[in-house]
Amino acid sequence: MNDQPAKTSDADVSLDGKGRLMRLATIWAVITAMLLIAIKAVAWVMTGSVSILGSLMDSLMDAMASTINFFAVRHSLTPPDKEHRFGHGKAEALAGLAQFAIMTGSAVFLLFESIDRLINPRVLTQPTVGVIVIIVSIVITIALVAYQKHVVKITESLAVSADELHYRGDVLMNGAVLAALFASSTFGLVRVDAILGVGIAGYLGFVASQIALRAYHELMDREFEPDERDKILSIVMTDSEVISVHDLRTRQSGLKKFIQFHLELDPQMTLLHAHEIADRVEAKLLAQYPEADIIIHQDPAGLEMPTRLERT
Repeated sequence: MNDQPAKTSDADVSLDGKGRLMRLATIWAVITAMLLIAIKAVAWVMTGSVSILGSLMDSLMDAMASTINFFAVRHSLTPPDKEHRFGHGKAEALAGLAQFAIMTGSAVFLLFESIDRLINPRVLTQPTVGVIVIIVSIVITIALVAYQKHVVKITESLAVSADELHYRGDVLMNGAVLAALFASSTFGLVRVDAILGVGIAGYLGFVASQIALRAYHELMDREFEPDERDKILSIVMTDSEVISVHDLRTRQSGLKKFIQFHLELDPQMTLLHAHEIADRVEAKLLAQYPEADIIIHQDPAGLEMPTRLERT
């Protein structure tokens, strides 16, 4: 007899459990950003590196973005009320747009600073200090990214995912800073620091655009991906009494998924039996999409002729 407890899948985590993970992720992000600001500020003062300045500026933006996330996530988890019947999940998408604005501003500032250093290069001082600080920063950031990826895998949170995306960029950025410090201190290539600063600014702009695009899709109620929609349709059609499905509509707001569609059923069956079929279909969908908000409308087959999935 196997007495080992069954492993809990991501889908088995309750909405409250996902909310707790998201809150904890935002707390750790703020703590991490503040710690990185402190050590990078010291390193920049000691080295004068524009790459470290860029990394410091990014950590300042991270702190602002993570603080916005801290409050946005808590608001998004607020239960529906009389004025917001569908909940407050889109607060996450609004936080994503705020992150886009902050990161874009950081990228523009760094770009101008890097161009100035290309025109007026400066020799870095105490590069060893910078190397130590950046290595510590990379280790701390990797730990945070690993935890955020775990939370995103379970919750699919847009806000935490956006945070994870730009902290992942920080790891790459800090690697570039290490390269700049090494090139400058070892080979005297003082302009490498500024060149990498330009590259970092471009990367920040790219990451910001990806965050903005995801936020836009959620605010505009974008449909699920085609394979996800096909999965929903295939689950519905497993019920032998379902003749066809049409008008499938899907969207996501924060943690909440919304699924609605029309079932075409035998026109001769009773309303009670049609309701029983809809309940069966809903139960199957909830097994795959726990906590989803599902609306099913029953139609007599043949009454409407929209684009639909018919049983063969």
